[in-house]
Amino acid sequence: MTALPRSFLRRPITHRALHGPAGAENSIGAIQAAIAAGLGIEIDIQPSADGVAMVFHDYDLARLTGHTGPIIARTATELGAIPLSAGGGTIPTLRQVLDLVDGNVPLLIEIKDQDGLMGPSVGPLEQAVAACLSDYTGDVAVMSFNPHSVQAFGAAAPNVPRGLVTSAYSADDWPELTSDIRNRLADIPDFGPVGASFISHEVEALDMPPVHALKSQGVPILCWTVRSATQEAEARKIADQITFEGYSPA
Repeated sequence: MTALPRSFLRRPITHRALHGPAGAENSIGAIQAAIAAGLGIEIDIQPSADGVAMVFHDYDLARLTGHTGPIIARTATELGAIPLSAGGGTIPTLRQVLDLVDGNVPLLIEIKDQDGLMGPSVGPLEQAVAACLSDYTGDVAVMSFNPHSVQAFGAAAPNVPRGLVTSAYSADDWPELTSDIRNRLADIPDFGPVGASFISHEVEALDMPPVHALKSQGVPILCWTVRSATQEAEARKIADQITFEGYSPA
């Protein structure tokens, strides 16, 4: 286990960077705005068809661009030419983002599940992210909802802090998962086995026994996604740091 750098607990973390007037979520414009504000940055990673780690949240291009179809069906060069609908540039690679952030603020990287059912069919994307981080010297941490992804990343980059993105896993929010999988993941049983050093938990479900148990052991508790000052005040009763969007945090 590699500890989460303390810098992650000193600065609120922008959810998918400081998107809004500066540009779309996960865009270069939004990342530049977060750096200028001195705020931490959370980004999402999806793979291109040629295995490049791309900074993009969705599995499909439709919501965030004028294109349709899965992101994994396009090469990195093709994706790099696609403008984001809300501005801020085109779809960036993780390497481009690392060069831009350059240690100025903490960077929290979420690897999106590539198995589809939180299972073990992962590995190439985790290795691609690890390769990008091999010479990065800034404060960085990597996380995923899929424990297999966290474990695979740990095998590729054991010295980079890693954590689990966690949730109450309600049936409404996770209809693709069976009740057995949802119930298991909600108990956060994989924290120790995958070498995690922190969690980022669903803000509406912070008051769960597994979260309290980890907090009592001194585990840093981050949370997602805070959208108001009122919600922030409530979240900070348990969480050590927030991931936020749509308002200015304290």
